[in-house]
Parts: sequence; C-alpha cells; structure tokens
Amino acid sequence: MDIDLDSFSARDWEVPTDADPVRLAMVGLGWWTREQALPAVEDADHCATTVLVSSSTEKAEDVAADMEGIEGTLTYDEYADGAATDAYDAVYICTPNGLHRGHVEAAAAHDKAVLCEKPLGATVEDARATVDACREADVPLMVAYRLQTEPVARRARELIQNGAVGDVVSILGHMSDTILDAADETSWRFDPELAGGTTLNDIGIYPLNTIRFVLEEDPQAVYARTESEQPAYEGTDEHGAFQLEFPDGTLASCTVTHSATVTSSLRFVGTEGELTIEGLFFPNTRKVLRVSGPDIEGEFRPEPVDQMREEFDYFANYLQRGLDPEPDGEHGMVDMRAIEALYESAESGRRVELDA
Repeated sequence: MDIDLDSFSARDWEVPTDADPVRLAMVGLGWWTREQALPAVEDADHCATTVLVSSSTEKAEDVAADMEGIEGTLTYDEYADGAATDAYDAVYICTPNGLHRGHVEAAAAHDKAVLCEKPLGATVEDARATVDACREADVPLMVAYRLQTEPVARRARELIQNGAVGDVVSILGHMSDTILDAADETSWRFDPELAGGTTLNDIGIYPLNTIRFVLEEDPQAVYARTESEQPAYEGTDEHGAFQLEFPDGTLASCTVTHSATVTSSLRFVGTEGELTIEGLFFPNTRKVLRVSGPDIEGEFRPEPVDQMREEFDYFANYLQRGLDPEPDGEHGMVDMRAIEALYESAESGRRVELDA
C-alpha cells in the first residue's frame, strides 16, 4: 500500500468547469472572516466575495475599503430584507452560533445556497430549523467542516477504509488553545445563549466530526465530563473529556480545553497497526501523518494547504456543477445531537445513548 506524495494534496473532488465564479455574501465580519475567510476566497479558483454583511454599514464599509470587487455593504436587517440579492449567489455565515438560524432562514428565503459555520446552531432546535428552511426552499446547505476538505484527513480516511491498520479498535483525540489570549470574558463564546457551550461544542466538534468522517460511522452513545476553573468560564465549560461509542465496538476518547497550549492530534489504533496525525485541527499548523501497518510504514509531511480556501473552492465547484455539496445539514445534525448528549452526560454523570 503506497501513498503518492506527488498527489497527496490533490483535489480529488474538483472537476474543471467553464461556469462563472460563485459570488459570495459574507455574513458576519468578525476576526475569523476577516483573517481567514476573506483572504482564502481572494486566492480561490471558483468563487469571489461581492457582498459584505455586518452589524453596521460602517463596519462593512471599513472592511470593503481594503478589498476589490465588493458590490454591496449591508446591515443584517438589510440582508434579511433582501437588499442586493442580485449581487451574490451564495452566503457564508460566520456569526455567533445562536444567530445562525435567522441568517440561514434569510438566505433560504432569497433562494441562496448556504455555507454555514459549525456548529449549526446554539441548540438542536435552532439547528433543525436551519436544515428544514433550506430543505423547504430547495437550496443547498453545507456545514463548514473544513477538515473534510483537508488533504491529510482525506488521505487518512482512505488509508483507514482500505485497512491500512486493520480494524480500528480505539481512537485518541485532543485539541487545545488559549481562547482568553484572543478574547476577553465578554466574548459571545462565554454566553450560553449565543454559543450553546464554550468548549465541547466549540472545539470538541473537531475531533467528533473528523472521527465520524474518517470512520464513516456515527456514534451510538457518549459519556463526558467538564471542568471550569477561571472566572470567565463560570456557568460553562473550560475543559472537557468525552468518549464516543460506535456500533461496531470502536471507542474514541477525546480531551479538549480552551486553557492550554495550542496543539491537536488524532490517533487511530487498529488490530494491525496505527495511524496518527499531528496538527490537524488548526488551519496554520504543520500536518504530520504517521502510519504503521503490514503493508505501509512511514511519516508524511506534505506541503500545507489553506484549509479555508479548499473548503470555499469545494463548495463553489459543486455549485458550479449543479451539485449539492457535503457535509450537508443532516450530517451536521448528528453532531448537534451528539453535543447535546455530551452536555447531558457531563451534567448527569451518566452515559447517554443517541437516537438512531
């Protein structure tokens, strides 16, 4: 079993097209949009930013002043009312989780495809409403799991599915950062109504969803514990540990925290070997894939890609071809229900089964 390093980062999802670039409205101009999303789209092959939507016209115009090709700067109310709908084809929504629903529903009402940041909402009910709105309007809804277009994650899935380490028995995942270095305690991430939770749903969703993606399986039960130490985390979670149980008996154990050094890793241990990825969950860290099995053994350090550019180009290329991009809303709902169960488990101290 070989890995072709020359094609390690190849876009296995891309199909050339003569279609015009997909014009995007960026809804929410926080630091992630400004520092990650907008530069990614500027370098993208299949899409372009044409409309900016923010809490005030002044903020949108300030961001637009440093860009080319912007045809509209809107407030959230103007966007919801349908202003400048002829200037964009699809929307990227990157606002606090509790506000996703209204912005998605507005996009669906205006017949616009949606790329919505994860998690889909602050509550399962709001997330369900976003999915239903897009289904009823017959518009594509993709959830922004950028790891699913990260080449290292895609190669790991191929190796696991092709039996490189035998049958996967256990998985270990970790993600940590220091959120208070970038935001103070007034940040929306510390508001349960806007965030839905501070750590398990904010960064716990990375190992949760990536494990689902690689295994191509969904958990059937979860167990979790959370702890909080710093005053900013009063009433919410600072550190978390959780276990995922899969139908075939595979167990995943993950730890996440917003108060530790920036690092991430994912390890799959199988009956005949193991596969480990370092640096996977952050967009700007070096990715290292190590695999050891009966037919393959080695360490791979591919040239990094811009995860956000890959995600936007994937989304746009699928729309150009008239296809619905994945992961879709129903895929995102699995994570929403799992996260709800994780918090239920952390509160009750008991294992929680997930509905089939």
